[in-house]
Amino acid sequence: MNLKLFFSPLEESLFRHIRHSNSFFKNIRSNIEQMPEIRGMDIAIIGVPEERGTSENIGTAKGPDEVRKKLYALKKGYGYYKIVDLGNLRPGHDLDETLGRLQEVCKFLLEKNILPVIIGGSQDLDYGQFRGYEDLEKLVSVLNVDAFLDMEETAADMSRKHIHKMMVHEPNFLFHYSHLAYQTYLVDQNTPQVLEMLYFECHRLGKLRHNFTEIEPIIRNADMLTFDVSSIKSADAPGSGLAQPFGLTGEEACQICWYAGMNEKLSSAGFYEYNPDLDDEMMKTASVVATMVWYFIEGFYHRKNELVFRQNDYLKFVVSMPSSPATITFYKSKLSDKWWLEIPVSHPSLRYDRTIIVPCSYSDYTTATTGEVPDRYVQAQAKLV
Repeated sequence: MNLKLFFSPLEESLFRHIRHSNSFFKNIRSNIEQMPEIRGMDIAIIGVPEERGTSENIGTAKGPDEVRKKLYALKKGYGYYKIVDLGNLRPGHDLDETLGRLQEVCKFLLEKNILPVIIGGSQDLDYGQFRGYEDLEKLVSVLNVDAFLDMEETAADMSRKHIHKMMVHEPNFLFHYSHLAYQTYLVDQNTPQVLEMLYFECHRLGKLRHNFTEIEPIIRNADMLTFDVSSIKSADAPGSGLAQPFGLTGEEACQICWYAGMNEKLSSAGFYEYNPDLDDEMMKTASVVATMVWYFIEGFYHRKNELVFRQNDYLKFVVSMPSSPATITFYKSKLSDKWWLEIPVSHPSLRYDRTIIVPCSYSDYTTATTGEVPDRYVQAQAKLV
């Protein structure tokens, strides 16, 4: 693929003011005068100046470059950066063509084991991000952080129905969907019930706050992250047409991004709905989104290669149960103290091995020791039938 045909080079105004050699910008490759070599890169930053999927947040097309200004000025984090900024994706003549271009670019990068970090644009762009997995012959788990549940099948705006589009997409390769930080008074009360009937996860903001560390296994189970800036409270991130007085704090948003970056399974991330026209004079929201991206990258460079379950790196716990299943097997990493549980598959196929290892928490283990089957085990097994 000739990436030069898909992307516009970055304007000098984005980095003219940056002098420090330890800045983020000085430690990555960028599409300035020519498209840089991507061979050997870990992460590719993609700006998508597209807003035709929304009528409620016009101005998001300007978001990518404003986030870059803040991100470029941050200090380089941990590790040796192998990051390329490809520039801004050239929009198509309509939204569908833009989504198709984003799909092609994501597929190309995923095949080369390069993680796309997308800075939008409206959140419906995550449908193009999702479609990038279509020909990879793998099942995908999606994590969405959003104050709303965008599943309105008959909505005029794509930004209000993009999650529904993922769920009904053919061919079907969506294995699991997890939703974090929805706000009850902003959603149809039937929608969370529908998701639960499909054995998907849906966690409201208040439940998240009750025990924030319990969301880590949910994040660790995702292949793809899509993050709507409007899930962050307006005091921390006013730059969105859907900004709410209540929501995640900026610190909580960064914590989620840190967890997501550390997830070795996760292979793409998108940050959407930032609108510079609605930001304050200090461009506070751009700073929040830039810091979220920074923490995601920092988490990426702290990955511990924990998906290879070697016996000497893990403690194995087999819990006897009073009824079916007879036992549940747990693994605890000696490196990070993270937990997983094993799900036996009744009918192995090309899609499934004989067992599936899914992330869990210590509380799932303690639940099993009382003789009760953890909800996470039930949900995972139901989808494998």
